[in-house]
Amino acid sequence: MQKDDHLFRQGDPTRGLFRVETGQVNLQRITPEGHIITLHRASAGTLFAEASLFSDSYHCDAVCVRPGAVLRLDKKHILDRLASDQGFSLAFNRLLAQQVQGYRQTIELTSIRSARDRTFAAISLGYLSGSVTEMAHRIGLTHEACYRALRELCDTGLLIRTGRGRYEIAIKPNKKRPRHKGGA
Repeated sequence: MQKDDHLFRQGDPTRGLFRVETGQVNLQRITPEGHIITLHRASAGTLFAEASLFSDSYHCDAVCVRPGAVLRLDKKHILDRLASDQGFSLAFNRLLAQQVQGYRQTIELTSIRSARDRTFAAISLGYLSGSVTEMAHRIGLTHEACYRALRELCDTGLLIRTGRGRYEIAIKPNKKRPRHKGGA
């Protein structure tokens, strides 16, 4: 799949869900005013269009934003396995529940108003697995705001820059607590 390729468009009949092997696919809608709204960014190793299993048509466009490979999982095959294989059904539901938890965590993270605090929370939660620019988009910041926040976090000693685009939380040594001396 190449950049700007569409895997499906809003209104197309559903054929199944997808797994990104490499690259990135964005699920998008276009507002009546012509603005593009990104509903989800699917990266390598993740599923998207899960709701298509229970819908007749796709509710958005799936657009390749970074070239790669995508695997389509046939709708009928998945529904048959869910109905006939309890182990598969439990594993699939566990995966969906984990995704929901991740989405909720991202929503909670993006509700943090301060770019500095949002960036620190994102680093703490392991969101910097790719580039700083990718993390910035994922947490709803411009890459410029994210880089400024990273610089400030390093300047104040909360983060340590370990390499280009790599940061760690500065670990402060624990102070020993005084032992309680005395009777019962």
